[in-house]
Amino acid sequence: QFVESGGGLVETGGSLRLSCAASGFSVAEYEIAWFRQAPGKEREGISCITRSGGNPSYADSVSGRFIISKDNARNTVYLQMNNLKSEDTAVYYCTRAGCAGRPGAWYPWGSWGQGTQVTVSA
Repeated sequence: QFVESGGGLVETGGSLRLSCAASGFSVAEYEIAWFRQAPGKEREGISCITRSGGNPSYADSVSGRFIISKDNARNTVYLQMNNLKSEDTAVYYCTRAGCAGRPGAWYPWGSWGQGTQVTVSA
């Protein structure tokens, strides 16, 4: 399972770092993706990291602002979010996923955590 943390209220242009702590399996053995769901919208994939940690993928909406990384020793995946915008307001989740192709084609599998709320004020 996953436990997400690090969300909060931040002003436009600010930064946050989200954490995704995994248990029951090793993040080194799976592709792990961050998804988010804004009010009234479908959940969308925004970033994915491979088993090796190389060649991370990003949705166009966050490319250049967000950075995904992982610490295998801590069994944790991170999402550094910079230059936050009001449209980044959402609940953020992490999960195992198949990340071939564009983010819209990523398929999450396994269980979801409770998510962590990110609110960006104007």
